Amino acid sequence: MEQEEIVLCGSSAYTQKYYLNEDFEGLPDSIKDELKIMCVLYTEDIGGVLTLVFDEDGNLNFRTEADEGDLLYDDIGSVLKVKQFQQTKRELLESLELYFKVFFLGKELTEEELED
Repeated sequence: MEQEEIVLCGSSAYTQKYYLNEDFEGLPDSIKDELKIMCVLYTEDIGGVLTLVFDEDGNLNFRTEADEGDLLYDDIGSVLKVKQFQQTKRELLESLELYFKVFFLGKELTEEELED
């Protein structure tokens, strides 16, 4: 059986709503706040929908989409904003991946992962 992706959180410019998967309510409030700010900032600046999704290997991916007729959605800005988040929030994103691998996938940490 193929494992599905698991949504961490997301935000939509269309509904003006933010979503955090209830499975991650145990995260510290500061991390939940940072995720909310990041997602909402993206949709306010770029438009469309941003979703942060864990794949079956525990990698955290940014998923972006926009309605076909959305003329205000910024395709180029989207790529740049995601790259900016990946650089400036690298430590947060790596920590979330590690958290997911340990608590959701049940993986054992290697010495190398513990040192990072």
